[in-house]
Amino acid sequence: MSFMFTVSPDFTPDHLSGWYIFNTWLQKQTDLAIHLEMYNDFASQREAIKNDNIDLIYANPFDAAMLVREKGFQPLVKATGEADEAIIAVNAKNRVEDVAYLEAGIKVAFTEDPDVHMMGMIMLEPGDLDANNITPVLSDTYVLVAKYLLNEEADVGIFLAEAYDDLSNMIKRQLRVIVRSQISVIHHCLIIGPKLLEKKDGIQNTLIAMNTNDKGQNVLKSLGFNAWEKVENDEMEFMIDLMDTLTM
Repeated sequence: MSFMFTVSPDFTPDHLSGWYIFNTWLQKQTDLAIHLEMYNDFASQREAIKNDNIDLIYANPFDAAMLVREKGFQPLVKATGEADEAIIAVNAKNRVEDVAYLEAGIKVAFTEDPDVHMMGMIMLEPGDLDANNITPVLSDTYVLVAKYLLNEEADVGIFLAEAYDDLSNMIKRQLRVIVRSQISVIHHCLIIGPKLLEKKDGIQNTLIAMNTNDKGQNVLKSLGFNAWEKVENDEMEFMIDLMDTLTM
């Protein structure tokens, strides 16, 4: 029997090959037939989730909450020292230095990444901005968010902090961060579906020990991670409750 593995579409493109390397490593370590399927957008991935086609997923916090509550998934691990933070950035030529001085009607570029969009919109609230008084500029990737800012086709961009930090120095020199979130407890998580639950402990222990040998360390490096650490069920529930509170 084969199992389907996927990764939230908001991952940094530089690490695309790393996920294929990781999947090959995981198959060898677990002796399981695991197929990695990458989706170009959130809509197609959620359709696969809806149809119960996903068994293992590196999920963003928003989708992880849905998978745990509605689809019976359970948490495995998270990347050590990693947290999801959002950035509000503008073109470097923009004189606004504080969100409070942004005006209604501005064009805001963002992706379909739900938790980052949510955090970004919360950070825009000091400017009395919300979904009703901005002009949305929906973007497929964070690179496109940056492009809209550079071309002055958007006034403000909402970024996953990791994605912004991974932009080239040439691009970042033309942009300016005006606020970065510091929530620290929201993070992506590798979670496992009902069809694989009997293998949960074995897979979890394998991942936690991944950084104890050179091969595993090299695979982790290809993902931009140092190690995996266990995510307890109560920690997952706390993050889900926090997400619910932030979206109220």
